[in-house]
Amino acid sequence: MSQNVAALPHFETLLLARDGRLLTITLNQPDSMNTITLAMHQELAEVFAFAARDTHSDVVMFTGAGKAFSAGGNIDHMWNNATNPHLFDEEARLAKRIVFAILDLDKPLVCRMNGHAVGLGATLALLCDVVYASTKAKIGDPHVAMGLVAGDGGAVIWPQLVGLPRAKEYLLTGELLSAEKAAEIGLVNHALSPAELDGAVDDFCQRLLQGSTNAIRWTKVLLNLELKRAANAIMDAGIAYEAVTVRSADHREGINALREKREPQFGLHREED
Repeated sequence: MSQNVAALPHFETLLLARDGRLLTITLNQPDSMNTITLAMHQELAEVFAFAARDTHSDVVMFTGAGKAFSAGGNIDHMWNNATNPHLFDEEARLAKRIVFAILDLDKPLVCRMNGHAVGLGATLALLCDVVYASTKAKIGDPHVAMGLVAGDGGAVIWPQLVGLPRAKEYLLTGELLSAEKAAEIGLVNHALSPAELDGAVDDFCQRLLQGSTNAIRWTKVLLNLELKRAANAIMDAGIAYEAVTVRSADHREGINALREKREPQFGLHREED
């Protein structure tokens, strides 16, 4: 690395790397399928702000280490939030910061969705400008399957990509879609075999790097104005509704069902809410 290029910051749950003017951000908890903990929330809220001010990169690629892009919320972490909901309230503020940090990033953000993207993991992928997904991957936002409101960004981005009727169908059921189905309905840009994925992402990033930097950046800024308007209108209410459901018996049942690998039985203990 040139002495004139600033060192990259160190993160506990993320890995940063540069290749010329390409900055790569990797969710780096492969043993847990990059499930999202408080530490990852905190670091995601910082890393996109760093990417925005990094003078040594023009394009950002976002991916996951190991088999998954991100399998969503960490089960133990979710249970800790459910039993100590004041902890979720701080995390909710971080979720809002993450969404706006991504939307404020003026550099092209390309997602290499190497594996499953679930819950907040799906939101992270879909907030990227262009998404290349492995055909081994599934994507979905199953907040409702955990007794939660999809308040941390899903209600912002899904309607923008696939329209309100389809967004309602998938967010109200929590269904996971194959990469091929996601590409068919316009949720992601491309579904490619694992053997094709890296080459396609690299080629596209190089195409952007060879383009007019300011023209590309400012076109992205223009395109993101509507997304930011939607996020400003929705995020506070979404986080508030999700914070209410974090405190519910249905959410605790959703976590227990996931732990026990069974279908949840919602509504049995609503008198506890």
